[in-house]
Amino acid sequence: MATKQLELHPSVVKFLSSSPKKMLINGEFVASKSGKTFDTINPATGEVIVKVYEADKEDIDSAVKAARAAFEGPWRKVTPYQRQQLLLKLADLIEKNSEELAQLETLDNGKPIRESRTVDVPMTAEHFRYYAGWATKIHGETIPVSCGNYFTYTLREPVGVVGQIIPWNFPLLMAAWKIAAAVACGNCVVLKPAEQTPLTALRLSELVMEAGFPRGVINICPGFGPTAGAALSSHMDVDKVAFTGEYTTGREIIKASAGNLKRVSLELGGKAPNIVFTDGDMEGALKGCMGSVFFNQGQVCCAGTRLFVENKIYDDFVSKLADKAKSLKIGPGLSEDTQMGPLVSDDQLKRVTGYLEIGKKEGAKPVCGGDRAKDGDLSKGYFVQPTVFSGVTNKMRIAQEEIFGPVVSAIPFKDVNDAVFQGNDTTYGLSAGVWTKDIKKAHEVARALKAGTVWVNCYNVFESTTPFGGYKQSGFGREGGIHALELYTQIKAVWINLD
Repeated sequence: MATKQLELHPSVVKFLSSSPKKMLINGEFVASKSGKTFDTINPATGEVIVKVYEADKEDIDSAVKAARAAFEGPWRKVTPYQRQQLLLKLADLIEKNSEELAQLETLDNGKPIRESRTVDVPMTAEHFRYYAGWATKIHGETIPVSCGNYFTYTLREPVGVVGQIIPWNFPLLMAAWKIAAAVACGNCVVLKPAEQTPLTALRLSELVMEAGFPRGVINICPGFGPTAGAALSSHMDVDKVAFTGEYTTGREIIKASAGNLKRVSLELGGKAPNIVFTDGDMEGALKGCMGSVFFNQGQVCCAGTRLFVENKIYDDFVSKLADKAKSLKIGPGLSEDTQMGPLVSDDQLKRVTGYLEIGKKEGAKPVCGGDRAKDGDLSKGYFVQPTVFSGVTNKMRIAQEEIFGPVVSAIPFKDVNDAVFQGNDTTYGLSAGVWTKDIKKAHEVARALKAGTVWVNCYNVFESTTPFGGYKQSGFGREGGIHALELYTQIKAVWINLD
């Protein structure tokens, strides 16, 4: 286990010195109206990092009113160019404070610091820059009509007040995915970060004000799903809700949205098939499979946790994968040599270890791992051994239900048709992977898989230019790229009589 940890950046120490942490509503940092707070926990030690004010229904109502006042008032006068400059300024500030943000993300979430530094924070800044570019390029069109002498055109307008609820696995990046596109389109936002990981969103709120955003345009209110989340998704003055998380919560949000028929977009997780054919690059596939499962401790909605391996190479491939998994360095995220950190919370630890026991009872064999990691100081945190199960069938619960931990189920298949059939035999459809040197086969399988993203000879490749979202119970709507603009704009047709 890695023992030497980073000394916290002075800005992190300063940020954590004020407690409880306040929420951002109408341009001001305020306590919750109830005065209630909650603890945010360091998952590597189980210790309290800092207290955070807890938003509930009253706070959400204040935030929505602030967003509505901004949307109907000053924000309407802000030009597309000015919106662009505000988003670019925020991206600059994220880069300027990158080490502080990376350490806060790792401290609160547990992920290795190298991932926070090289993935989460840079991609956050990139996302704000990308949508800053779109702010000046959102426009309507003219339409030639045949029913008379009319000049007909469309306007693409913002939806209005947007409620956004994000998960704990990529706290800062998910905030960017939600906020950047919405604000670029001219909307105002109320964001609810996950209660497990509110710190980087709260630091982002300070950078929002430093960048010069008008009061009420971006409001950030940490709280719990049954209170703050429910209040936001059912609020009669919220025009749209965007949610990333579990499908059971997604269903509740759809029900809650019915009051005013608000627009909804959902990204609801997955159980991705990652298919390795005999003719694939084995070393590349092994490396890709490691990243697809153990990146961010497996707490990734598109993780390739259903590993389908062609019969001829199944035993050899699974053995080699297990050997690589055993070599992963487990430890606190703030240790520079850590390759896999703790799970985010005690609840998540119980969930994952529960599935490990379910897998064993179902008859699956843990080729490596299969238990909590308890050596030395690891016993203090929420650590789980990287686990590779063999002897899995696609009907087992560990193959069908989202575990959200460092656990992969290896399943054999006989040919292309079998791989596609088993790959699609799930209620989810967020992502998939294919490993083959046969380009014809690659295109054939990519077309046949029912998933919003298919990676061929790669995995977990992301960029702000590219749409991301799911089929089936993985939700609907696309974030990223031009397609996210559709979530946050609406079309108005204008007819001018020229007679």
